[in-house]
Amino acid sequence: MESELKARWDVSQFKVPPAQDKTRFHDFDLPNPLLHAISNLGFKYCTPIQAKILPISLTGRDASGRAQTGTGKTAVFLITVITRMLNNPIQDKRKPGAPRILVLAPTRELVLQISEEARHLSRYTDLQTISVFGGMDYKKQKKQLSADPVDIVIATPGRLLDFQRNGDITLKKIEVLIIDEADRMLDMGFIPDMRKIIDSTPAKDKRQTLLFSATLTGEITRLASQWTRKSITVEIEPEHIAVETVDQVVYIVTTFDKFALLLNIIHRQNLKRALIFCNRRDEVRKLAKMLTRHGIKCSTLSGDIPQKKRIRRLEAFKTGKIRVLVATDVAGRGIHIEGMNHVINFMLPHDPEVYVHRIGRTGRAGATGTSVSFADEKDAFYLPAIEAFMEQKLSCIEPKAEWLTAPKPILARKKRSSRRRKNKKNIGVVS
Repeated sequence: MESELKARWDVSQFKVPPAQDKTRFHDFDLPNPLLHAISNLGFKYCTPIQAKILPISLTGRDASGRAQTGTGKTAVFLITVITRMLNNPIQDKRKPGAPRILVLAPTRELVLQISEEARHLSRYTDLQTISVFGGMDYKKQKKQLSADPVDIVIATPGRLLDFQRNGDITLKKIEVLIIDEADRMLDMGFIPDMRKIIDSTPAKDKRQTLLFSATLTGEITRLASQWTRKSITVEIEPEHIAVETVDQVVYIVTTFDKFALLLNIIHRQNLKRALIFCNRRDEVRKLAKMLTRHGIKCSTLSGDIPQKKRIRRLEAFKTGKIRVLVATDVAGRGIHIEGMNHVINFMLPHDPEVYVHRIGRTGRAGATGTSVSFADEKDAFYLPAIEAFMEQKLSCIEPKAEWLTAPKPILARKKRSSRRRKNKKNIGVVS
């Protein structure tokens, strides 16, 4: 069926009219199988970073981009490398464990998200993508690497070094090196590992290098100059992208009424999928427990949850088995889920930049989304700093009175009805 789709599809089926100040994917000379996948994903016009970097990266030039997850940067480097490999296929027999493309990312979650997007974009090609990260079965990943020639490896530095030491992977054939979220690599202490990995790839004048970072600090700029060659720097302001594509609402509410308001928002607006942020792990656990008591399928995501559980919970959230995910900032950064149009700040963050990171989980890559925040007696003091950071006033409203009444917990009702059944059974029983 897939081969039939490949044969039948033509670029004439991908109709996107020219628009002022917008760049279409048609405007680049992209291979037909790649345009087919882009069409399937519903991408029509480039995001700002895609429009700025693709004309550079598609020519084989190095580039450094200041951009966060959610701006469309992942598609930038994947479109670049898929185009390169389709236009320059290798005819000779290839050995397993010798990838053409290497993507380095700081976390397992980000590796999985990039891998998923790579598979979507390479759907109508024969390109092979493998994810390499810790916290999962080493033997299973090793088997994937040794089975067939691999084109793209997306990896966290630690696990990739393990495979290198054991001779399961060689980076001598790398044509394009991509370093994603370089600032987080620096924060997490990965730079020594990164140096070892990069030193084992071809010299920087023999490969293309693309580097992305949410911030371009002096240290990141120095690293970029060491690892890239005549790199062109493109900067996209993440806060403006997030603000423009997210409808932000702030409810002025008391601490006592916050939970009732949250329940009413979920029920009355019939939210199918919502990501809720708290500031601490104990707040996450407490809120999730209360939501569960009220019959809402939810789960938690925080730094103390084992990796395998995190992956399972994210997958359940993506597929709709879980309606609400309650998370801390540490666990929530980097979450990329299509169709998630509501982010709720049950507690406002104390750092304005964290607020922007949170609402950036929705309104991604040009789509629209909604951010709902609760400002109680304590959190309201953080609003002026957030407004100053974004250079705009937030819409602050009081909720309707009827939205402040919560239904009784479902579990409590079940317990009472269970007790009544037991009491009925015990009537007339003589001890």
